[in-house]
Amino acid sequence: MDVTADSLVARAARELSADADELVADVERGLRREVPELWADPEIARVTTRNIAEHIAAALDGLEHGVEADRIPPPAADLDRARRLARGGVSVTAVLRAHRLAQAIALDRVLAALPRLTTDPELISAAARRLTEVATGYVDRSSERGVVAYQEERDRRLRWRLSVVNDAGLRIGTTLDIARTTQELADFATEHFADRACVDLLDALLHGRDPDRQPPVLRRIAQRARTGAPTDSSYAARRTDGSDHPRGPDGDPPPPAVAPQELHTYPEDSPPARVLATGQPARLPADGSPGEGHSTLVVPLRARGVTLGVAQFSRDGGPEPYDGEDLLLAQEIATRAAVAVDNACRYTHARATALGLQRSLLPARTPEQSAVDVAYRYLPAGDRLGVGGDWYDVIPLSGARVALVVGDVVGHGVHAAATMGRLRTAVRTLADIDLPPDELLTHLDDVVLRLSAEAATDPDDDAAEIGATCLYAVYDPVSCSCTLARAGHVLPTVVTPDGVHRALDLPPGPPLGLGGLPFEALEVQLPEGSLLALYTDGLIEARDHDVEAGLTRLRQVLARPARSLDAACDTVLDTLLPERPADDVALLLARTRALGGDRVAGWDLAADPAEVSRARSRVAAQLRRWGLEDLEFTAELVVSELVTNAIRYGRPPVHLRLVLPDPEPPAGPGAGHGRSLLCEVRDASSTAPHQRRARSYDEGGRGLHLVAQLAERWGTRQTRVGKTVWAELNDTAGAFPAFGDLSAI
Repeated sequence: MDVTADSLVARAARELSADADELVADVERGLRREVPELWADPEIARVTTRNIAEHIAAALDGLEHGVEADRIPPPAADLDRARRLARGGVSVTAVLRAHRLAQAIALDRVLAALPRLTTDPELISAAARRLTEVATGYVDRSSERGVVAYQEERDRRLRWRLSVVNDAGLRIGTTLDIARTTQELADFATEHFADRACVDLLDALLHGRDPDRQPPVLRRIAQRARTGAPTDSSYAARRTDGSDHPRGPDGDPPPPAVAPQELHTYPEDSPPARVLATGQPARLPADGSPGEGHSTLVVPLRARGVTLGVAQFSRDGGPEPYDGEDLLLAQEIATRAAVAVDNACRYTHARATALGLQRSLLPARTPEQSAVDVAYRYLPAGDRLGVGGDWYDVIPLSGARVALVVGDVVGHGVHAAATMGRLRTAVRTLADIDLPPDELLTHLDDVVLRLSAEAATDPDDDAAEIGATCLYAVYDPVSCSCTLARAGHVLPTVVTPDGVHRALDLPPGPPLGLGGLPFEALEVQLPEGSLLALYTDGLIEARDHDVEAGLTRLRQVLARPARSLDAACDTVLDTLLPERPADDVALLLARTRALGGDRVAGWDLAADPAEVSRARSRVAAQLRRWGLEDLEFTAELVVSELVTNAIRYGRPPVHLRLVLPDPEPPAGPGAGHGRSLLCEVRDASSTAPHQRRARSYDEGGRGLHLVAQLAERWGTRQTRVGKTVWAELNDTAGAFPAFGDLSAI
């Protein structure tokens, strides 16, 4: 039988088919040496090995049966494997090189077999040409189809990846809440590319500290699993006390169930620990993943060069494990999420700092006083503007009076809180010298103007313009009168005991910081039991209603009966405010008391030195009626000095008044001081006395020093006509000093 080139090629192919495994091994060794990227990933390596074997088998079969190159059927999974290489991140150049190198190695083996089958050089030459033609055609056709499938898959994956990344940018980081941001990451991952996801953040960073423990302590912030999948996807974790999670019946540690917000650590040799230490992501196949996971991605959460934590994504029993493209996608999404988490952390820390500053500047508790019962609330804004400059205060004044203050600094943030603290200090200082409300606001306006001038000269100060509003009220429980003045502030509301509620129509005053405009005060009578409400505009202003509507709702709520003032505060806030108010809110409720005639005694005194002894006698008799015999001697001395000074240096008329703020001593272990007694001497002179140190031979100058030693507090307040010198005594602290102490007088 004549031997042809085709038959010779068929015989050579049949001979090589018997040793196909050896040929596949030769091709694999060549590719490992020349195209190492095909063997970097175990899954890609398995795909490559199967691809080599099936292509060689198909080519040898086609050569053996004399099939034309364009009719040799490629492996059934050829296109799927090309798509798999595309998803695995293998470059198209590497794919084409692999085709050509495999062709060259296999072709050399077939050509080497031809001389063993015949010695005819022409036949060998014809067979070689035929073999080269078929092999080249087969490889060209296979590689072309593979590249088309590869590029289609790359384009599809690129479009999908861009779509997923864009969607992640819209859905992750919608708020500045850390827990919600991390949960958005876990939810998004389980919807698109994971069966399970969990997010751990470094606990130290959550509290604004640098991690100082090794291994670092993490807090489980978020986790999510698809239906039917285990909730926890993390590697073996340890509790912060050093103990492992309980082991299973067979002694092997089961997948740990780390609860949300639980603190834990990872062993030093675990993938999460390595990712935290190096900042490099890890992709682990089925044999290295926790539990029953098919494969796992462990990705660091890094932002601005700092590792915030670690995210883990697992795929359970899916059609394909994670590949390089999945890792890149997870990295990109985790990076976006890390920036959002970092922003949330910074916002949370800044807000906590501002809130801490503001709360430290607000009164921790109201001082003891007998004029009003008070309750108060401060509620920071719920949006990203941060805290504001709202404040309230309750300041005891002389004569058993009390000052009630509510103010609002323009702006938000630490600067507004610091300005609020400076203004509150200024108000307390001005209140201590007993200025009337309108005069106090005038001086406070000067303070704001000076602060604005200082800020304007500071190039690093972003808030050169400082503005504020303020409402200042002084209530006198003896006369049941309340004097109020406002600087651009919202009107207060009063509810009388008979249920009538109204807004007090105070004279308008400009906001603080404008300067040059006067303030006016209004005096009103508030019967005992009246409810006075002072607040900032955040309580009554909202986008869905105007100020008048807010005032109407407030008056209606205040008119309802309440168990206590604290309950009334809570009812007001719950009724008028949304869950996350847009502005800070300060609310101060005060229920007035009255000091009746049984707790106030007064006498008009003639401008005669003989009145001093009669004043002492009247004081002694009144103290016996009040049961304050222990204060009798001390009170007589103080009243004697004050009346003597008024008669000698003041102008008539002279009036002496005693006020008993508390008829009964306070009860309980924390009651502190006993009952107080207020002694006041009023005259028509505006000249205020001043304490001075008397020299050895001076006859005067010791009276006020004696008053200062005997009284808990003393001072002078100016009235519209004259002045009042007052002293506050206490039946436990007002004892006469020992004789050894009199050398200082």
